[in-house]
Amino acid sequence: MKVRAIVNGEPRELPAGATVADVVSALPDAPGGRGLAVAVDGEVVPRGTWSAAPVPDGARVEIVVAVQGG
Repeated sequence: MKVRAIVNGEPRELPAGATVADVVSALPDAPGGRGLAVAVDGEVVPRGTWSAAPVPDGARVEIVVAVQGG
């Protein structure tokens, strides 16, 4: 069984039971999840709960990467 979600505006199929941590670890631009903020359906998910926070079917997941520059 698969879960469908929109991750940063792109449709994705995730395995049933996928968590926020699973989604973050699948991102090539997320080195160890550092410098990230994640929201599921508009609610910020605290980093300490990523591995326990499920991504429900139809969820909108937004992952923001902090960048430094000048």
